[in-house]
Amino acid sequence: MKKILLVFAIFGTLACNNAEKQSKVEGATPEAASEEKDTAPNFGIVIHGGAGTILKENMSDSLEQQYRAKLEEAIRTGHEILANGGTAVEAVQRTINVMEDSPLFNAGKGAVFTNEGTNELDASIMDGSNLNAGAVAGVTTIKNPINLAYEVMVNSEHVMLAGKGAERFAKEQGIEIVDPQYFYTENRYRSLQRIREQEKTQLDHDDQKTAFLDPYIKDSKFGTVGCAALDKHGNLAAGTSTGGMTNKRYNRIGDAPIIGAGTYANNKTVAVSSTGWGEFFIRGMVAYDISALMEYGGLSLEDAAREVIQEKVPALGGDGGIIAIDHNGNVAMEFNTAGMYRAKMNRDGDLEIGIYGE
Repeated sequence: MKKILLVFAIFGTLACNNAEKQSKVEGATPEAASEEKDTAPNFGIVIHGGAGTILKENMSDSLEQQYRAKLEEAIRTGHEILANGGTAVEAVQRTINVMEDSPLFNAGKGAVFTNEGTNELDASIMDGSNLNAGAVAGVTTIKNPINLAYEVMVNSEHVMLAGKGAERFAKEQGIEIVDPQYFYTENRYRSLQRIREQEKTQLDHDDQKTAFLDPYIKDSKFGTVGCAALDKHGNLAAGTSTGGMTNKRYNRIGDAPIIGAGTYANNKTVAVSSTGWGEFFIRGMVAYDISALMEYGGLSLEDAAREVIQEKVPALGGDGGIIAIDHNGNVAMEFNTAGMYRAKMNRDGDLEIGIYGE
């Protein structure tokens, strides 16, 4: 009888303890829950798929849904890596891979055509924890240029490799090589033909330099993809990949592979990826300029991005946009064009996707 009473006493004590614990959990104040959330490591990710004259009236519902679906697939890829404790560099690389593999964007599979009817691709990536960086320019057989840029960063003493030399390095590193025909898409090829027709009807072919003044060509340069991320370890990274400008000549290279112009990341400040009229983004060193305004000028990310994209770049004569995330997880998606394909996600998984200038 004593044993039975002892058992009941033990179970009764355990039940009371469990009830008390449950009561404490249920009675937790919102302030306590907020404090617990604030102590969790912060992280976030933001992407772009190019900026330019992107207007609702020129976009079919089905095509808009394709863009939104691919932007969501890309950013969720990187967000999952970050949520599981992965590095910002890995998240940036894998997120960009998704967009490089899609014909929707001017990078990788969807790269635009040069004047010679070929595809020349550029990419760069930067690790904000140590300011290490890698870039490639003018490659024609690399399926995912951002992956080669990463290899340059971690497996060479260089920052940028170009053309055939970059492709030889890619083979040594086991990077996937494809036949140039892989990059052919009918839409991109038709775009090249339209621009060639514009040249025939509007330009004086005795002076080929005037080709760059044609407004249709001016607006054919947008479509770069990029990503910036903050991981749980407090490290920032950014990357950018592009097929460049439709109808480009002379192995033209824009800002995408230029560290400080198209891509920049520094744990002290911010990670930035640019998209726009590359010549002006190079001259303004846009990505680094945002970081410098934050580090030396004490500006917030929001104010620095607005100053550079809404004031400095237009003053030079250029246009485009940037996406960025700072060391506190604040995000900017600033552009001075009609639209920019973009998306962002924070540590809570809140997703925002945009296309037009809303």
